[in-house]
Amino acid sequence: MFLEERRNNILDYLDKYERVSVAYLATSFAVTKETIRSDLNVLAQLGLVQRCHGGAIVIRRSLQAKLITETDGTFEVLLRRLESQKRKVQEPERGKNMRGKVCILGSFNVDIVARVARFPKGGESLLALGSTLGPGGKGANQAMAASRAGAQVHFVSKVGKDQFSQFAFDHLSASEIHSFTLYQSETEPTGNAIIYVSQQDGENMIAIYSGANKTITDEEVAAIAPELAGAEVLLVQLENNFNATLNAMKLANALGIRVILNPAPYSADALQCLEYVDVITPNETEASLLSGVEVTDLNSAKEAAQRIAALGARRVIITMGARGAMILEGSQFQHIPAFPALSVDTTGAGDAFNGAFAAAIATGQTIAQAATYAAAFASLAVEREGASNMPQHQQVVARLSQR
Repeated sequence: MFLEERRNNILDYLDKYERVSVAYLATSFAVTKETIRSDLNVLAQLGLVQRCHGGAIVIRRSLQAKLITETDGTFEVLLRRLESQKRKVQEPERGKNMRGKVCILGSFNVDIVARVARFPKGGESLLALGSTLGPGGKGANQAMAASRAGAQVHFVSKVGKDQFSQFAFDHLSASEIHSFTLYQSETEPTGNAIIYVSQQDGENMIAIYSGANKTITDEEVAAIAPELAGAEVLLVQLENNFNATLNAMKLANALGIRVILNPAPYSADALQCLEYVDVITPNETEASLLSGVEVTDLNSAKEAAQRIAALGARRVIITMGARGAMILEGSQFQHIPAFPALSVDTTGAGDAFNGAFAAAIATGQTIAQAATYAAAFASLAVEREGASNMPQHQQVVARLSQR
């Protein structure tokens, strides 16, 4: 067994049982105790485990419990403490993972998708050509995209206590997402979305009930601080209750973590948090609503980006479908052309772009490099059915080589 695989297996065991001894691991992996001690020391230096007499315990759960207890349920107390310790965060310690870590606070929905020949008119019953039930939600889709793009992803979401909560847990457990925190609401069901996809052009219409996604508490945000502290990027959207999203952004700022906001679905609340955002990624509709400028072409996209920047956003990327993406960084504009694609289902195009973009930023790419990678990633995603059906990194590299 290779060294990296053995250490990943140690972490998997600790995630399940929380504590393990050196002797047990040495026997299980048929290596010496000295080898296991070396493994545990490395994992402890990375902040993943805590050494104890004769072995190790998982650090994530113990730190989360400690944070909630010490803050007495007050998020602002935690925030002030982190602000005072901000200078102690060493960049090399956060950047040891060459893959780049992305923490995503976002929604998990169950998507009920009906493929139709055309969209129905008001009052019309229309026979579907087919239907599926599967995982969705902007947060979950973006987490899958970032994982497929090569990032180490920690996904945070909330579901109900219903028939769909086990579905969510099973999906995330079986996915390529590295780790996740899944809270449960006592009062609201798991979020769900009803989606029509037109056979004519792959366009979609979506109705969403957010459910448990809107019930994330301050304490639940505070509990993810250990995971967030090890990330290069926090990626958020607007499908959760805004207070939770805002607190996560404040927490990331206090920890020195870059924040990417995908302001979807649009809410005027986005205007209240731009000071905490490093990159905002609206589509044409969202950019129009944020700026008051109707985005119809590249020139109007530039004007809208300038107005959004004037509201406080540091960097703006307006995604424009087949027209590509417009970047405003400082006073410089850059247009990223779209990659040719045969559209089958555009439902997850924005999520594909944002997840891939966050993954690329986490590995140290520039805004333009990351946006180009994300555009190639999204062009492959729309050629597949299902919002969570994301391409692999190797396929993206191949498409990039065609430009």
